[in-house]
Amino acid sequence: MWSCLASVTLALGTNLSAQSSSGLQQDSATFDADGTAHLTRVVPMPSTISAEAQKWLASLKQQKTGQPESLTERRARTDAWRKSDSAEARRLYPVKLEETTTAGVRTDIITPLFVPERNGNRVLINLHGGGFNSDSGSLIEGVPIANLAKIKVVSVYYRLAPENPFPAAVDDAVAVYRELLKIYKPRSIGIFGTSAGAILTGEVAVRLKQLGLPLPAALGIFSGAADFSRVGDSRQLFTLNGFPGAMQPIDPNHLPDDQYVAKTDRRDPVLSPLFADLRGMPATLLMTSARDILLSDTTIFHRALLAAGDDAQLVVFEALPHAFWYHFQLPETKEALEIMARFFDEKVGR
Repeated sequence: MWSCLASVTLALGTNLSAQSSSGLQQDSATFDADGTAHLTRVVPMPSTISAEAQKWLASLKQQKTGQPESLTERRARTDAWRKSDSAEARRLYPVKLEETTTAGVRTDIITPLFVPERNGNRVLINLHGGGFNSDSGSLIEGVPIANLAKIKVVSVYYRLAPENPFPAAVDDAVAVYRELLKIYKPRSIGIFGTSAGAILTGEVAVRLKQLGLPLPAALGIFSGAADFSRVGDSRQLFTLNGFPGAMQPIDPNHLPDDQYVAKTDRRDPVLSPLFADLRGMPATLLMTSARDILLSDTTIFHRALLAAGDDAQLVVFEALPHAFWYHFQLPETKEALEIMARFFDEKVGR
């Protein structure tokens, strides 16, 4: 019988022992015969992150968890959030924006206000986050990178589940890539995404390899996963906000239905690139953080790329939750975006 129990108390002050003596639960850990852990932890606010990040983490503690959202409610919420944060992204990182279609797929063409001559033949493809069933990242992801790297970004609005399960999103991204190959050399193209978009980035690269198409120069897999058949440890420890929020532990022997996966074999090498031949994959930057729900998945994929002999870099930020780089008030976000932009500048079109 599989079970899980975890309790976390966030201690927001600096004197943990004093707070513990004033009523917070003490640490405890017991283990079942099969290794299942039952944990209670008192976690002080880390001093290893910026003051802005500390303030943000403290604000997340106050959020209350209600009833599960319907898909309609989720899409309405993410659309509203994406609209406001996309506007903030454009304010902080000015670009030119053109709404269009590419290979029949809706896309945004994000162009820096100034493109150096050496960047005129380079392009990046952005695949947004949003759990494959909504859009929580388009423009928020592409605008800063276009501005910082001074490289044009094509943001792809791929088809969403559950109406269009796997491989619809992969097919849309591959179609856009094929179209860009008519203009750009493969070594001048990069693909990147966050969360669902990070997963999709790896899937697209494997599919391109299967099709015998030339691979892009670089991939950005920012808080992603490469295996739908198993559950990484971090998914049993964290929520999307790190510690706050409703825990949803997963029985590894009975994985829940996934509307993106639908009826596909979870070990399909495109759906789950961990089971693909990863030799010869493009240079890859993987990014995650210490309280990221996909921390384990990102690091597992990094090790698989290294084992295949690929050029793969991993950056793990301290104490922050999933996709923290969506939050522009954080100094860590500025640092993360600059690392991403520098990676593409170094790897694409050289």
